[in-house]
Amino acid sequence: MDGTSASPQRLNAAQRSAHIREVVLAKGVELRQRYPVLNHQDAIGAGILAFALAGMIASAMLYINGSMAWWMCLLLNAFFASLTHELEHDLIHSMYFRKQRVPHNLMMGLVWLARPSTINPWIRRHLHLNHHKFSGTEADMEERAITNGEPWGFARLLMVGDNLMSAFIRMLRAKTWAHKLSICKRVLKVYAPLALLHWGAWYVFLGFHAANGVAWLLGVPIDWSASALSVMLVIDIAVVVIIGPNVLRTFCLHFVSSNMHYYGDVEPGNVIQQTQVLNPWWMWPLQAFCFNFGSSHGIHHFVVKEPFYIRQMTVPVAHKVMREMGVRFNDFGTFGRANRFVQQDVPVTRKMPVASG
Repeated sequence: MDGTSASPQRLNAAQRSAHIREVVLAKGVELRQRYPVLNHQDAIGAGILAFALAGMIASAMLYINGSMAWWMCLLLNAFFASLTHELEHDLIHSMYFRKQRVPHNLMMGLVWLARPSTINPWIRRHLHLNHHKFSGTEADMEERAITNGEPWGFARLLMVGDNLMSAFIRMLRAKTWAHKLSICKRVLKVYAPLALLHWGAWYVFLGFHAANGVAWLLGVPIDWSASALSVMLVIDIAVVVIIGPNVLRTFCLHFVSSNMHYYGDVEPGNVIQQTQVLNPWWMWPLQAFCFNFGSSHGIHHFVVKEPFYIRQMTVPVAHKVMREMGVRFNDFGTFGRANRFVQQDVPVTRKMPVASG
């Protein structure tokens, strides 16, 4: 398809999507020819995982030994954990060890351990593949779970960074006790055991320090038992090295992802309408902890089977052809439209999906 025939005015949405896919795939082929090491996809994926896990462990040890400030450890581990999220996403699409189930599933388990705030990745696989089939529609449970399509307000702010809070608010909105019970059962199924431990410890951390803060203001300090203080010492360390990094990473990922995907009035199967490129300068602090998701994830909707590091390398070429073919860039109006592609009355989403990231 040459530049003339690829004029967007002469092409329908399917043809424009196909042109984007063709250009991006060609760039991927060129990169692999120029850098043959990129052909060793399994080894690269395993190497990135080893690097991320080693980085998380090293920064945790440095913090525990008093050689690193708590905030530096938290930020570093949020970044390393963002790498494991990208690896999990690639694994869901069977990009590493496709025909070798032991190393494939070992990687799945390790990226889950690095991100205990998330749902079971083997369950997420079904939700994510469904996301590609029904992106932007009510059936897209994965994106709806992270607040895509939700009107902006205090409730969405609470839900976007806290998976269990999102489920709790949706349970409160459920109109029947049967629906509330089904939400609870589903949450227990998909979040057990790691996410329940992660978020439970996070709430204990918040509650303990909030209680101490209030007691200090009132001038009546709480006389905690030695066992309670011992437990809190462990939780405080865990918050710095694994829990806090994943709370930060989750908020950044869900904020960016839920606002770069469109919802509610997307033409079924029209990839041009499913996402935008969301990469203004002021979102770089968020992008840093979700591995440039707002800039690169839209490419994935057109070219599904490229690993995340190839996708990052194709960004300049991909953005050029995506812009030419009508993909939106930095459509900030989506924040006021509750992620609709065009302005319309926005009902609050009431059904219960489960957050994944």
